[in-house]
Amino acid sequence: MKKRISLLLVLALALSLMACAPETADPTTAPETTVPTTAPVETTGETAAQAEGYPMTLTDQAGRTVTLEGQPEKIVSGYYISTSALIGLGLEEKIVGLEAKADSRPIYSLSAPELLDKPNVGTAKQFDLEGCAALEPDLVILPQKLADAAQTLEELGIPALLVNPESQDLAEEMVSLLAQATGTEERGAEILAFLDEQEQSLTALLAGAEQPTVYLAGNSSFLSTAGEAMYQSSLITLAGGQNAAAEITDAYWAEVSYEQVLAWDPEYIILASDAEYTVEDVLSDKNLSGCAAVAEGNVYQMPGDAEAWDSPVPSGILGAVWLASVLHPEQVTEDAWLEAANGYYETFYDFTYGENQ
Repeated sequence: MKKRISLLLVLALALSLMACAPETADPTTAPETTVPTTAPVETTGETAAQAEGYPMTLTDQAGRTVTLEGQPEKIVSGYYISTSALIGLGLEEKIVGLEAKADSRPIYSLSAPELLDKPNVGTAKQFDLEGCAALEPDLVILPQKLADAAQTLEELGIPALLVNPESQDLAEEMVSLLAQATGTEERGAEILAFLDEQEQSLTALLAGAEQPTVYLAGNSSFLSTAGEAMYQSSLITLAGGQNAAAEITDAYWAEVSYEQVLAWDPEYIILASDAEYTVEDVLSDKNLSGCAAVAEGNVYQMPGDAEAWDSPVPSGILGAVWLASVLHPEQVTEDAWLEAANGYYETFYDFTYGENQ
């Protein structure tokens, strides 16, 4: 089997290089219709959706059209964010492979420990294309940066969806896309309703409140931060703050200097949930002695007991609720964000968040 997969991969890559117009779809295989990611499949119940919703053609978050011949039964997720969404959709038993380092993510041991024994398909930097294909999945989900791998899988006859949840709206669109692809629209609608309820609640509670400036520091370095184009910036806004680094337009973590941080003079500093340094390290950093957040002791770390809420996992809305409780404790209490976290994980992941703090 591995030799056959390897040969297919070589053939697919050779054909890709020989093609005169690789962007042109083969008219003999092109789908007749396209179902937008936001358009629900017409059903009269989940059983009918499973029987009548396929073949289904979807537009993924990279703008590619992908056709599923039947309801996926073997799914590979090469991205921890999509893996978390699949668990929330109740699809953990259909996952046959997932991204590397699964044992470093508490959500798996808490909600789907069986995933820790599944084969891994590498990372976005070192994706195991051959290993993924050998699992013979009928759906693969990858981050947008793995577009080349998705194309090769398609040439092997394996449908692959690319996701790009780099804002709250795009994160919700991803949930909708995956729910539609897997015939779990009802469960997906419940998740989206929860997220919408939390977002509306925050908007109402924080209406008219002052918006303090927030510097969100990355996991590997304090001097790494998220600009306006990133999900983390929308999280800060939703929590009733202003991103101190909003002037940065990079779509990835940007490196800055101590001088720049002091010029921004944020009122709050928030560390990534998996930061390799501590709140105490920041408070004792002599380079930051003139910073308002340090002077006032307003340095906090995002919780990471279940998931990295400062990343676009479906539960990322809980990061906004938590941050709102830090920035606006009179409007959003600690009990409120803990209640939201318990409600989310008890409903969609079958464990109580508060028991694992």
